[in-house]
Amino acid sequence: MLRIAVPNKGSLSETAAEMLTEAGYTGRRDPKTLHVIDADSDVEFFYLRPRDIATYVASGALDVGITGRDLLRDVRQDDAREIEQLGFARSTFRFAAPPGRYSTVEDLAGVRVASAYPGLVDDFLREHGVEAELVALDGAVESAVQLGVADVIADVVETGTTLRQAGLEIFGPVIIESEAVLISRPGDAPGTARLLRRLRGVMVARQFVLLDYDLPANLIEQAVAIAGGRESPTISPLRDPDWVAVRVMIPRRGMNQVMDDLYALGARAILVSAIHAARL
Repeated sequence: MLRIAVPNKGSLSETAAEMLTEAGYTGRRDPKTLHVIDADSDVEFFYLRPRDIATYVASGALDVGITGRDLLRDVRQDDAREIEQLGFARSTFRFAAPPGRYSTVEDLAGVRVASAYPGLVDDFLREHGVEAELVALDGAVESAVQLGVADVIADVVETGTTLRQAGLEIFGPVIIESEAVLISRPGDAPGTARLLRRLRGVMVARQFVLLDYDLPANLIEQAVAIAGGRESPTISPLRDPDWVAVRVMIPRRGMNQVMDDLYALGARAILVSAIHAARL
């Protein structure tokens, strides 16, 4: 039975649970439940603090888990490896300080740097040959400079609005681009490949749609140039020999422009359908 660690709270929790449900697994109904067995899928779910998941997986106590790349790097568990990007909870880590005070990573030598991810930041600084004083904080760190706890912070940046409100500006290179990832212990536990196929199917279903339309047969090549699909479209004859029916899988993003272009070409009865599951 495959033992899977799932975030029990925080920004990763809800989307991870939705993704597993869409993949056909039976999850928990009560948010206080910490252990669920899905006998039909031959898996066990353990709902854990996101920061602890890499430790449990690296130890071999659990086979795979969903966590953030930032958390995986921060806890420094070499025996837990990233095996799949899951496409949600994306974030960017950057340095920030009062305007004009620092501009490069090298400027941080001997400086106090506050972060909720001290291991991650320390590794990054060491890669650049910089030794700084790391101040570990749990949670938001925007006030650390104002309160005199640190000179610089390293934190998640989205629009930068929160940092500007705290009187800080971003500088230096990106520390890490993070997102939710599936991690595994050394060696592939039985059931891991099936889990991967299911999760990849969910990601395909979220990113693609099925497009159906009718088209004059003499316009097939022009239509394929607009929407070629992952391999090639399915083309079926209609009762009218001058027309064909076309089905193709296209990216969800940009689908309306594709529909507009096909209509302008001469396609009619253009329909889009959601994909609920897939195996490619």
